[in-house]
Amino acid sequence: MAAAQTTRPALYADVLVLGGGPAGTWAAVSAAEAGARVILADKGYCGTSGATAPSGTNVWAANRDVRIHEASIRDRHVLGGFLSERSWLDRMLERATLNRHKLEAWKYPFTFDQHGDVRYSLQGPEYMRLMRSRVKRAGVKILDHFPAVELLADEHGVGGAVLVSLESGESRTVHAGAVVIATGGCAFLSKALGCNVLTGDGYLLAAEAGAEMSGMEFSNTYGICAASASVTKNAFFQYGTYTYADGTVVEGTDTDEQQITPARIFKIQSAIAKKLNDHTIYCRFDHAGEALQPQLRKSQPNLFLAFDRLGINPFKDRFPVTLRLEGTVRGTGGIHIVDETCATTVPGLYAAGDAATREFIAGAFSGGGSHNAAWAMSSGSFAGEAAAAYSKRLSASVLGRSLKGLSTTPQTSAASSSPLVSAKTQEFVRAVQDEVMPYDRNFFRTEYKLCESLIRLNGVWANLREGASAAGVQTVRYREAAAMAATARWMYASALARPESRGMHQYEDYPELDPAQQRRLLSGGLDDVWVKPHQPAPAHSHSPF
Repeated sequence: MAAAQTTRPALYADVLVLGGGPAGTWAAVSAAEAGARVILADKGYCGTSGATAPSGTNVWAANRDVRIHEASIRDRHVLGGFLSERSWLDRMLERATLNRHKLEAWKYPFTFDQHGDVRYSLQGPEYMRLMRSRVKRAGVKILDHFPAVELLADEHGVGGAVLVSLESGESRTVHAGAVVIATGGCAFLSKALGCNVLTGDGYLLAAEAGAEMSGMEFSNTYGICAASASVTKNAFFQYGTYTYADGTVVEGTDTDEQQITPARIFKIQSAIAKKLNDHTIYCRFDHAGEALQPQLRKSQPNLFLAFDRLGINPFKDRFPVTLRLEGTVRGTGGIHIVDETCATTVPGLYAAGDAATREFIAGAFSGGGSHNAAWAMSSGSFAGEAAAAYSKRLSASVLGRSLKGLSTTPQTSAASSSPLVSAKTQEFVRAVQDEVMPYDRNFFRTEYKLCESLIRLNGVWANLREGASAAGVQTVRYREAAAMAATARWMYASALARPESRGMHQYEDYPELDPAQQRRLLSGGLDDVWVKPHQPAPAHSHSPF
């Protein structure tokens, strides 16, 4: 059913970018630099919303020692279940390097190491403040607090979107030659820092237009954090010792690995997840020496702010921990892109950042911070440039297209809100969370539990599709619930279609990696979810070279 019609005149652009995080802002700047008229619409306030804005992260860069660089790529290829592609890694690294140089030219305050080399570490607040400034300087029109509730399309493909103001509840139509979805991943409102706007909205929009998902089985990442906080910086928690209330070390957390690696933190997470339901687990960062402690505080002040407010010295005092679901924000699943332009299977529709699959660069394991940061800035640039070129190639003006809404959830033009709709929306959200948040259902997967959850999630989706019509801001919240339900269904259907353990997808029924399943899985569908193999494993795929 189409979204509410507005009496306000439509806006027109060559490129519409949905999302104002790193990928969205790079897409907007790149499209504008290519000569396109650009509108950027963000659910939050562009520059402050999303997972990057309140955090700090490194940006993946090649080690100057070629042997170390090649070894790191090989290690990541193995960790990712042999699904990453060297050509994508090289291309991403090349563009990320160019964009880092742009940040330097734009006067981002990078720091330097003891050798005088630039340390490519980004502080979210400064980074995103700068990116908002560059977006505005590029002539892009920014619509803050204006999430998209449906895409518009005609026989030529996607040609715009309907937005809803979170401040007034009014809807606004934008016609555009091409659309870039950079709305981030889905963390299922788990209260992880910066993830309150990351509810899989872009996935639902793309699927309604006919796009496919990829790698959705690799979407069950959790982050360790203090039980009373929301900052999930896994790298810092590798400095911790994990104990029960009586001081006994939690089994499996005292690993033999000395280096800070994704594999090590995954082992620690697994050990914690097995015990958290029945025990309170405590952490202390006692593996961080005194010389390192000031550096850790400086690199991630938000993490330590919560401790300081509670009077806790995490290097000396124990504090309880928990795991917060980060889903596809740190996972690798997302919208399937078909080529190096970050185009989807739908004409005029592009995907970038966490909204797109990251299997090309991370395989079946989380891209973490540095790889995901490099992917956001590079894929954003690729998508923005390609969207601008696509819009320019359109023979017909965007003013003359007869566009129709693609929404599959009930919406209305009624001005008033309904308490009943709000209550039902919250009920749907809780029902989805009940299936995806438990560790013994999503982290430790079994065929029986996945089937159970998928049946219930299908019921949630059916009820959402037949629910009462939402209006204004209620439409946004209702769409969030629908997006989370759709995302969870693609996740579990894909997991059931991969009877093996690969990367973060750990299947207790099938604990071994199966070489015959070294392929990507595409998924999609709304009322009827489907999963199919994308392609067989590429030749010589056990080596990234």
